[in-house]
This record gives sequence, structure tokens and C-alpha cells, in this order.
Amino acid sequence: MRIVFMGTPAIAATCLTRLCEDGHEIAGVFTKPDTPKNRGMKLAESEVKACAVSRGIPVFQPETFKNNDELRRTLTALRPELIAVVAYGKILPQWALDIPPLGCVNIHASILPALRGSAPIQWAVLNGLRETGVTAMYMNAGMDTGDIIAVKKTPIGPEETSGELTDRLAALGAALLSETVRRIADGTAQRTPQDGAKATLAPMLSKALSPIDWSRSAEEIRNQVRGLIPWPVAAADFEGKRFKIYRVLPSEEKTNAAPGTPLALTRRGLDVACGGGGVLTIAELQAEGGKRMPAPDYFRGHPIKL
Repeated sequence: MRIVFMGTPAIAATCLTRLCEDGHEIAGVFTKPDTPKNRGMKLAESEVKACAVSRGIPVFQPETFKNNDELRRTLTALRPELIAVVAYGKILPQWALDIPPLGCVNIHASILPALRGSAPIQWAVLNGLRETGVTAMYMNAGMDTGDIIAVKKTPIGPEETSGELTDRLAALGAALLSETVRRIADGTAQRTPQDGAKATLAPMLSKALSPIDWSRSAEEIRNQVRGLIPWPVAAADFEGKRFKIYRVLPSEEKTNAAPGTPLALTRRGLDVACGGGGVLTIAELQAEGGKRMPAPDYFRGHPIKL
């Protein structure tokens, strides 16, 4: 099948690779413009662009689809039978949705209509869900509101981070996209309207989510730490110093101490009081300007008042 693919991050690159391996003709790839990254602020290409360039596929990086007649002509000239979208980061206007005769399909990393939006994997972990998945749907002009074609589900591990879950969902999404294209080609793809009354949202992440509120329960804080890896990462202050918190462990201990109070340093890490009398152990952290390391190692060299 002749396909135009649209996506940006690694999860999308995995899906693009699968379409290529399935033997489809990828007429062109659309991805976000290169962005400045790291301290040098050098322009970095997306994972999807790198994948496309390595395979000799034409790459397009429009800033916007709005009022862009040249882009409309370009996309029309590519003559796609189908457009496949995975984590592109842009909403397609109706004129783009109308171009391919077989429609536009999207792989979304949640069990729709739950967690519509840009960060469904992270919010599944932040919300403490035990299960998530990937959904294939026909696209419409709304945000993740199109008819569902198929769903693949998977449990979320109790210690699994957003980064780890993303890697698993990438493989699951690639398999679902492969199956979906095959079903569309042979005319067996189904359409099930979403129940909008059951919809929840997964808005874009920001650094404002990082600071830990120790008055929350230990379980809520644990989900926050897991959900914000690899970015923006949960953060906490001890004795005037800011730390990124990369791993916490549950504790059976109970305390009457005020939330946020450091209680004890053990071989597992630093025990900290949480809301409701709970205790959480910080096992891995990174001091501002320092390296990521086990908490016991750090605090042995930098004693903290307990």
C-alpha cells in the first residue's frame, strides 16, 4: 500500500520501521521541525526523521498546516492511499484528512476514550492505572475522537516507569498498526464510535509537575516518580538543595512525623515521611549539578540531619 507516515518520537519510528518491513511503499514522512537540544542548543532531528533518512524516504517538516496551500499541493502530489499517524504532535485539518481515499489512521497509546491527548503513557502511570494499551482509530478533526478500529491491552508493572512502558507500547503499537493496515487493505477493518462520556484527558507534561508534595500518600508520590521518567523527573528539596528523584521504594513503616521529614538512612535508601503517616524510601537520586546515583551512596558522603 502507498502510505504517507506522520510521527515524531521513538515510538513513532518503531511503527514506521514496521511498515517498511511489511513492504509498504512509504511515499513520504512528515515530522516536526528540528529542535535545539542540550547545553549547546544544537538542532536535533526527530527519531522519525532519522529513520526516514536512513531509508531514503522523503521527509517534510512543516511548521503548520494552517493556511498552507503549498503543503496541500505537496501532500496531494504524494498520492497516498492511506495516511498513518503516530505521536506526530500536530492536529491535521480536514483538507488533509480528505486526501487519502482509504482515510487516515492513528495509533494512540491508551485505551480510548481514556487519556486523549499528548501524554497518555505518562498519565497512565501518574494516575496509578494497572492497565493501558494502544488503540488504532480512524482520524477526524477532533483530538483522538475518531472511530476505534482495534485495541491491544497490557498490564502496567508496579515498578514500571513511563520510559519503560513507552518501549513496550512502541512494539505493541507497531504490531497493531501492521494489523490495521492489513485489515483496511482487505476491507475487514471495523469502526466503533467512542463514548465521549467516558473520555479522560492526558495533557502535555511540564516541569511544574516535578516538585513532590510530601503531604500526598506514598502511593501517589511513587506514581509521580515513575510517571515523570524520563522527563521532567520528580524533584524534592532537602536542606536547601534540589534533587531529582529517579526511584523510590514502598515501605511498611508508619510515622507521626510531618510529611517531608527525613527519617532514616538505610541500605535501601533515605526514608521520608509522607501524608497519612506513610513512609517512602528514596533509592536513587541526582543532586543539582551532580551525577545520578544510589541514595545511600550519596548521603554517606553528604550526611543529612535525620
